[in-house]
Amino acid sequence: MNIGLLLYIPYRELENRIMSVITEAGYDVTLAQARLLQRIGPDGTRLTELAEAAQVTKQTAGFLVDQLEKAGYVERLPDPTDGRARLVCVTEKAKGAAPVAEAEIARIEAEWERHIGKRRMAQLREALEKLGEITDPYR
Repeated sequence: MNIGLLLYIPYRELENRIMSVITEAGYDVTLAQARLLQRIGPDGTRLTELAEAAQVTKQTAGFLVDQLEKAGYVERLPDPTDGRARLVCVTEKAKGAAPVAEAEIARIEAEWERHIGKRRMAQLREALEKLGEITDPYR
C-alpha cells in the first residue's frame, strides 16, 4: 500500500469512532458537517475560507452552514474587520461536542500507543508533525 493509504486508514477509523461517540452523546451532525465545523476558527471564519479549508465549493459550504445554523451549531455574525462580510461562528451547543471528541481521541491514541509502543508512537507523532511543515497549507 502507498503511504497515503497507510495514513488514511487509521484516520478513517479515528474519524468514524469520533462520529460514533458524538452521535451517541446526542449531537446530530453528519460527517460533512463535522468536517466543516472543525475548521471554524475560535473567532469565526468566513464562508469562503471554510470552503477552501474543507476543499468544497462555496455553495456546498453554504449549504452545510445553513444546515448547521438551523440545528443551532453555528451562527453568522458580522465581521468586525469588514462590515460587508459575515463570520461563521460556533455556538455553545457545538462547543459541547469538543470534550466528547477529545476524550475519544485520547482513548484512541492510548490504544495505538499500547499497540505500537510509547517510543514508536512518539516517533510517529514527530514524523507526522514534521511532514505537516511541508504539507499543511493552513499551518
